[in-house]
Amino acid sequence: MTLNWFVSVDDHLIEPARLWQERLPARWRDTGPRIVREGTSEFWLYEDRQIVTTGLNAVAGKKREEFTPEPITYEDMRPGCYEPEARVADMNQGFVLSSLLFPSFPRYCGQVFNEAKDKELALLCVQAWNDFILEELAGAHPGRFIPMMIIPLWDPRAAAAEIERTAALGARSIAFSENPTKLGLPSIHTDYWHPVWRAAEEAGFVLSMHVGSSSNLIRTSDDMPTLAFMAYSAAANQAGTLLDWLFSGNFDLFPRLKIALSEGSIGWIPYFLERAEQVVDKQRFWASRFDIDMNASHERGEAKGAATFDLDTDIRRLFKDHVFGTFIDDQAGLRLLDIIGEDNVMLECDYPHSDSTWPESISLARKWLGHLPDEVQYKIAIGNAARVYGFTPADPATISI
Repeated sequence: MTLNWFVSVDDHLIEPARLWQERLPARWRDTGPRIVREGTSEFWLYEDRQIVTTGLNAVAGKKREEFTPEPITYEDMRPGCYEPEARVADMNQGFVLSSLLFPSFPRYCGQVFNEAKDKELALLCVQAWNDFILEELAGAHPGRFIPMMIIPLWDPRAAAAEIERTAALGARSIAFSENPTKLGLPSIHTDYWHPVWRAAEEAGFVLSMHVGSSSNLIRTSDDMPTLAFMAYSAAANQAGTLLDWLFSGNFDLFPRLKIALSEGSIGWIPYFLERAEQVVDKQRFWASRFDIDMNASHERGEAKGAATFDLDTDIRRLFKDHVFGTFIDDQAGLRLLDIIGEDNVMLECDYPHSDSTWPESISLARKWLGHLPDEVQYKIAIGNAARVYGFTPADPATISI
């Protein structure tokens, strides 16, 4: 088998400057997100905040020596970063059959709108972002984009309503936080989020949780070297997310719910599954009576409306049925595929971020996956994403290169 195309379950949209100015009701456009130029600088203005686009978020078409974390303007970016037609052309160049897009200005799960003072306007901004994805990307280019939505994190019932609204229009996922407590929101161990879980389960939505969607990347110290921090933080954050969910009891309450650990890689997963099994085996009896601070856990759980973790739960089965890892370049993870599971991993491109493999994505995918049986290559490149997200990718025969 020659791998000719793949589905990327983690890419990013630099929102076009026109998005909220075109899509918000007229009376909100002077206060909604808008681009302001001051001399050679450019930034988003929203309420009393100025938010720039960092260079590392839009490196597509640049050499590694040109990467920079400093603010950039639209003139500095490749048009595929922000314009739908140009994005599709770049996808064709990289042989990306379909793409799932995380937001940039709102941050990975819409944190900017959660932090906003005017929640009426914030909800309209959330809906405008979602409608842009549904209409100008997924709608205009069938099969090329897996429509992922953002939600009003501050109101679970409004979030459930937005899930229902967008599901009727073809959406397949929501961006959610890897750890909402870092956003000042209740944890996943309370019933606060149950309306969201219920709506997502009923709609067949995947909760896609990008590393950094807690607005808090773990580091050992404030002066941890940048490269050490970048090598450490993704797996550290997502390992916590994985274990939080496995022990939350949420998968028992919502047995069809699925989560994707986006841009977290997969090589670390076998260790934490094994460690989870060890602590269940050796520590479960005392831990079922007390939390980590030695408080009575059953009283604490009842007070918060928490789900209950079943001590007889099969950790591996729970992972297999509900959790999906994604990776850009993880050769160690592929060597451990028999432990992780060939049905539980998906490929990503990360366009236009600095970790991206574009435009060499397909040649690198062939290199990394080439030793695997044809059917496994297909699963990782296309089949798993189509199945997990309940999405039909475009037919490559219909795409003009």
